[in-house]
Amino acid sequence: MTTDKKQRDIPADGLAGLKQNIGADLTAGFMVFLLALPLSLGIAKASGFPNPIFGVVTAIVGGIIVSFLAGSRLTIKGPAAGLIVIVSGSVEAFGGGETGWHLALGAIVVAAVIQVLFGLLKIGSLADFFPGAAIHGMLAAIGLIIIIKQIPFLLGADPALTKHASEIDPAKMVSYDTLPLAGQIPNFISHENTHIAIIGIICLAIMFFFMFVKNPTIKKIPGPLVVLIFAIPMGLFFTLGTDATVGKYSLVKVGHITDILGKQFINVDFSGITSHTGVFIQYVVLYALIGSLESLLTVKAIDGLDPYHRKSNANKDLTALGIGNAVSGIIGGLPMISEVVRSSANVGFGAKTRWSNFFHGVFLLIAVIVAVPVIEMIPQAALAALLIFAGYRLASPKEFRHMLHIGSDQFVIFVVTIFMTLATDLLIGVGSGIALELLLNLFNGAKLSNFFKSRSVVEDKGNQVIVRVTGDALFSNYLGLKKVIYNLPKEKNVVIDLSACKVIDHTTLHALHGFQHDYEMEGGTAIVLDHENHKPKGKSDTSTKVLKLA
Repeated sequence: MTTDKKQRDIPADGLAGLKQNIGADLTAGFMVFLLALPLSLGIAKASGFPNPIFGVVTAIVGGIIVSFLAGSRLTIKGPAAGLIVIVSGSVEAFGGGETGWHLALGAIVVAAVIQVLFGLLKIGSLADFFPGAAIHGMLAAIGLIIIIKQIPFLLGADPALTKHASEIDPAKMVSYDTLPLAGQIPNFISHENTHIAIIGIICLAIMFFFMFVKNPTIKKIPGPLVVLIFAIPMGLFFTLGTDATVGKYSLVKVGHITDILGKQFINVDFSGITSHTGVFIQYVVLYALIGSLESLLTVKAIDGLDPYHRKSNANKDLTALGIGNAVSGIIGGLPMISEVVRSSANVGFGAKTRWSNFFHGVFLLIAVIVAVPVIEMIPQAALAALLIFAGYRLASPKEFRHMLHIGSDQFVIFVVTIFMTLATDLLIGVGSGIALELLLNLFNGAKLSNFFKSRSVVEDKGNQVIVRVTGDALFSNYLGLKKVIYNLPKEKNVVIDLSACKVIDHTTLHALHGFQHDYEMEGGTAIVLDHENHKPKGKSDTSTKVLKLA
């Protein structure tokens, strides 16, 4: 029964899926819209874009256009907190203000073309090349940067402590370096604006309340919606929009979307290719690699949450993402990814098909057409609270405990990646994590000749297939092993024998556990064998293992 019944139960795609699941997808799309609206505004504001409405424009493109092209069914496409550091950095590096924005859009569009090529060339397995600890370290560092740079706006303090709070332009905040800014946090606290701080801190408390609450009914209420319901009346009560002292802490006037796009529908400027060649190349690489990496990781995570166990087409999704980013960048929007918080909420709200992403985009479009007066009542402190909470999720203490549980080696890589990212930039930070992982693998006994070459032999014994890995199993050579195991015949009993490997690193073991899950969902069985003398570096099933022969 079972397989046929399962197949019948899987929601249809396309127009048949719309007809079959319109109720569930419409409801989920509306609930995700309530999450996406304030987050998209806040992300655009923190990214240094001249108008926060362009964050919503990005999400509209991701919902209405990309939903039909995507290779994933339940992910929500839109601007992401994880890219704030890159976007704001590019705007500032290109000169800041509207000039920096126009030139940054050029880098976004060129990176989008590269993402399309990634998909067409089937490089959707890109995420498998990066060591897990370095990826988590990069995301945690991004979370810390977001928290540090939003604290002044949460409290209503001047980030430079040289001007009154009313004179701060939040878009200029990106020009302050992270570590020196962190040292100013005590000064921000002592120079807070009481009314703004009350709104910001209570909004942040609301988000943490919804994170820790256990009641399933309450958990279904979108926390950002409650933040807006509280913050807008409080902003009016404290006259944030009219009081000259704190007037800058209401959102700047966003205007009507038809006026904004009607003035200059094409906003991209490619002249940065020649006027800022080095900066242009740097940010094209960052947009293409980090954006693709974050999106691929989200797609993989949401596949694990899909109650119907559908598997996304990562290459098709990258192509769709690139098309969406090109459209968004041309008209002035931010780069988008498959965003993990909104995507997981989409699953939790009962979405069945890609139509929920489409409906969330439609609701956003309606909002910017008819609800701009309400949007302009949202205090900046409320958006800062949402962004700080997003940063906390990326860099929570749970992440540090998790990496320590996996092993001291992975914890060191994680911490070094965080520090180097905070002290320098994302590329150097991630590169440091990768280099350290390679050095630790070498120190543990891995051979240089195995670093980028997977060595394995497949033995087909009828119902059983044995894959004997004869070299080290490392993140840097996993793509070769992945090609072997994902091309094995289906519905067999697969044994992946790692007993001859000197080093089996965490990233490879984690990926092999993912293969076990995927293979067993398709009707087969899979086990991973190591040697009894393999000693783990931590307490997790996926901790790095080193062969210690007696």
